[in-house]
Amino acid sequence: MRVRVNGAVHRMEVDPRVTLLDTLRERLDLTGTKKGCDRGQCGACTVHIGGRRVRSCLTLAATTDGREVTTIEGLAKGDRRHPMQQAFVERDGLQCGFCTPGQIMSAVGMVNEGHAKSDDDIRERMSGSICRCSCYPFIVEAIKDAQKVMR
Repeated sequence: MRVRVNGAVHRMEVDPRVTLLDTLRERLDLTGTKKGCDRGQCGACTVHIGGRRVRSCLTLAATTDGREVTTIEGLAKGDRRHPMQQAFVERDGLQCGFCTPGQIMSAVGMVNEGHAKSDDDIRERMSGSICRCSCYPFIVEAIKDAQKVMR
């Protein structure tokens, strides 16, 4: 398969049963995408494929052939954080940090989709991304802050 991940083209053979999550972590050494539940329920593995947010633990790597995949490592521009990353830092939208990459990837996707219109919209559309540290109020504020810059 041939896939572009964070702007770099990778050619590799993959077992048709291997998930994108395992390919990213084990073959491409992109460990920012986390393996949480491995069942698509927690959101820690969220990445973008063709600009849409997806759960990489439920996505077969082979289905990304010819596609563009963006992981948390691909959001920043050099040393400059993506506005959502910066907002999470400024609003303390992370504690242990385990869920943070998936939260940020989901939040960027949600804002780009145009769905972050109110606090209730944000909470509803982020409800599949679980934070065990309960940073939800800070995450909502971070998303609102970043949304202003991303427009």
